Amino acid sequence: MKKLLLFTFFICLIFDLFAQTNKGVRISGTFIGTPFSTFAERVEAESSVRFFYKKEDVDNLQVNLQASDTELRLVLDQIFANSGLTYTIDSSQRIWVSKGTKIVTDFPLDYFLVRERQELEVNASDTLGAFDKNKRFVIGKATDNPESSTATLRGVISSIESGSPMNGAIVLEKVNFTQVATDKDGRYQLKLPKGRHTIWIQNIGGFQEQRQIELRGDGVLNMSIAENVLSLDEVVVSSGALSNVNKLDMGVQSITIAEVKRLPAVMGEVDVLRGVLTMPGVNTVGEATTGFNVRGGAADQNLILYGNSTVFNPTHAFGFFSAFNADVVSGVELYKGSIPVNYGGRLSSVLQVDPKFGTKEKFSGSGGIGILTSRLGFEGPIGKKTNFAIGGRTTYSDWALKLLEDEADLKGSNIAFYDINANIQHQIDDKNILEFTSYFSKDDFQFDLDTTYSYQNLNLALGWKHYFNDQLEGKFTVGKDSYEFGIIGQDNPLNSFNFGFDVNQLFVRADFEYRKAENHIFKFGAHGIQYDINPGSNKPYGPESIVIEQQLSEEKANEISIYFGDEFTISEQFSVSYGGRYMLYQFLGPMTINQYVEGAPITESNVIGEETFGKGETIQTYHGPEFRVSGRYTLGNRSSVKFGFNTMRQNIHLLSNSSSISPTDSWKLSDSFIKPQIGGQGSVGYYQNFARNTLEFSTEVYYRYMNNLLDYRSGAKIVLNEDIEQDVLNSKGKAYGVELLLKKNTGLLKGSISYTYSRSLMKTSDEPSVEKINKGEYYSSNFDQPHHLVFVANYELSRRINTSLNLNYSTGRPITLPISKFDYAGSERVYFSERNAYRIPDYFRMDFSVNLEGNHKVNKPAHASWSFGVYNLLGRSNPYSVYYVPENGKLRGYQLSIFAKPIPFITYNFKF
Repeated sequence: MKKLLLFTFFICLIFDLFAQTNKGVRISGTFIGTPFSTFAERVEAESSVRFFYKKEDVDNLQVNLQASDTELRLVLDQIFANSGLTYTIDSSQRIWVSKGTKIVTDFPLDYFLVRERQELEVNASDTLGAFDKNKRFVIGKATDNPESSTATLRGVISSIESGSPMNGAIVLEKVNFTQVATDKDGRYQLKLPKGRHTIWIQNIGGFQEQRQIELRGDGVLNMSIAENVLSLDEVVVSSGALSNVNKLDMGVQSITIAEVKRLPAVMGEVDVLRGVLTMPGVNTVGEATTGFNVRGGAADQNLILYGNSTVFNPTHAFGFFSAFNADVVSGVELYKGSIPVNYGGRLSSVLQVDPKFGTKEKFSGSGGIGILTSRLGFEGPIGKKTNFAIGGRTTYSDWALKLLEDEADLKGSNIAFYDINANIQHQIDDKNILEFTSYFSKDDFQFDLDTTYSYQNLNLALGWKHYFNDQLEGKFTVGKDSYEFGIIGQDNPLNSFNFGFDVNQLFVRADFEYRKAENHIFKFGAHGIQYDINPGSNKPYGPESIVIEQQLSEEKANEISIYFGDEFTISEQFSVSYGGRYMLYQFLGPMTINQYVEGAPITESNVIGEETFGKGETIQTYHGPEFRVSGRYTLGNRSSVKFGFNTMRQNIHLLSNSSSISPTDSWKLSDSFIKPQIGGQGSVGYYQNFARNTLEFSTEVYYRYMNNLLDYRSGAKIVLNEDIEQDVLNSKGKAYGVELLLKKNTGLLKGSISYTYSRSLMKTSDEPSVEKINKGEYYSSNFDQPHHLVFVANYELSRRINTSLNLNYSTGRPITLPISKFDYAGSERVYFSERNAYRIPDYFRMDFSVNLEGNHKVNKPAHASWSFGVYNLLGRSNPYSVYYVPENGKLRGYQLSIFAKPIPFITYNFKF
């Protein structure tokens, strides 16, 4: 009897354990509009359950329910009700989802053992898709370095939508939480114990994938992951902590194209540079200009790169639109603190705009039709190893000029522009990649019927990436950058003229990166530029013109830089980066230059002769080092302090009598009289993440010094001045400030608040000059705006509708005003204040937009969306400038505002 009771108890225990195995997985949470794939990921992350399904079967399946410790089977029954799908759970907690008929799971006992013996060998040329998380991949060979218990896993993370590499994505080993962030090329490298691992991959937006691997030796795992999969908070491994707190870089701001597209913009045009203006420490001097100032620097002190190509004029239509088409841009980074050692040539910042090369997965297209511009782009594969992206924009209406405050003065005006981007990437083999990028733009603008302005950009670059081995890689680039500007005036046939100037540069780069270890990276390389500038020419236009031809001497120069940098993680808490550049600059002939009395002001009266130099002869040489050092000390998992110091040199200057970049501005090379600009910056910052890393806070304090800046005598002549050195005043400057940023990247409500207090001051240097501005004391620069506040918010009302609000406030920029009048020699004269002693009224603007997505059916031939809203919602008349015009013997003042009324916009966007 006792044996029977024991046997019965044992049988009941087995049945109870079996029942618990099948009922043990329980679900809690609220799921509203959640894709089934995301729901499955959460269940897999929190249990031993594994889902198997076809992507196309569940693409349109959404989970809408609330569960509280509910058995998984009951939840699945509710999800699949009336869906046409069914499921089977086998004894190993594998859930098989199928359409129509249930999958039979009564497999032979050795079925999965056989499958394991047939696991896939992954090599560097394989890129795993977003739905490969249920496979186990064998990495490396056990015969490689068998005495070592660890192996190195490396690879590239790219977007499954665009094919672009993902910068800053996290690759995390689940058990020991060994993690690393991908670099700008999407590469990662992890050293792990040999054996089986679960690898998590997550991009900056908080979206994630996972892979099961068996690591037998050193090997490659390339992965493509989705950018826009909505994950639940319970399974988010936030990348905010790594990118904001743990990254060594300081003063670096990144913005995704998705964030840019959520911003309201003029005429509905997606504008990369206006996205940059939402960052702390970045400001613009006025409306309708996308030239920007960073930490008290001039607009020409920003190095603007499209790939490796320098863009000299980043605007269309005199500043109304950015030169960059967001459809062919994969990401944007602004370096305003610790400038990487591989960049140089500008004093303030580096704006790196990364081109899109298209996806290898499929051919697709996108475009948009707005009230002023339209765009169209295509991307996709060419064969198995080549992919491309091409896009273009154009404008077709001049009605927008009627919205400007000076409508009466702009009758007969018109705007016309277009731009084209074409990028190609070809993978020769596992170790060699070719990349070609190109950009061309053309603008024509008329203020009146008899004067036509035109300008154009041309950028071409060819790059070759070569992976020498697992530790060393190099990229070699050659290219050409060109900018041209012209004016044709036909007011009077006798005075008709054709004015123009251009700047050209040929460049070559060699950049290397050597990974000595996971925590020790060397960067080194060389950069060469050959400058060729036509400072200006004025020629007669038409057979009746009597204009005397004038041609300034061409300017030529060579610039060579070499650099070396070391990034080293000393401990888990402390990392440091240091390095240096050395720049050699030579100003070359042919040219004839003036000779002046030594030690005297450079004026026409002090010219004592001329000196002539032949072609290629060195006229002046400048050289010197640049230093970079930065460090990071983590105070915990969610906070850190950082510091940085760097020096910079700039050999090319913008000659301008305005505070923003204008097409009529010309570029000037350093010569015997105009020295290279030299500056340095020190900064300290504190970084803290809150609320499970969903909120990022940072504050940075900085101080900058600048020498050999250009300012101008009162009444200076900028255009076609053969002796520009006589009107230039050598100046020096300083800038300092504090920046605050609070940012939220996840959830239905996303956005940021940034505040900057900064000062930018200049003074005439102590060198002999014809005049001293403000008696040689410091005065406000043209872009000194102490207070700047930007608030950006985007709220998702649903998966198809989101709204955006943008608030922008800044102190009015400095101006010089007439403050009194007096009689002299029988006429009335005006006395002006010290330079930039007053300010125009403060700037404030509110923008609002609504973005409406079409339905998300995957099999639609095209996906459409609408963007509509209002720029300058409150209709505030923000002054751009104040100017004075003599009328009837009296000086009358006027205030110029660009957009003095609300500007509605609507744009239709599509993808196919």
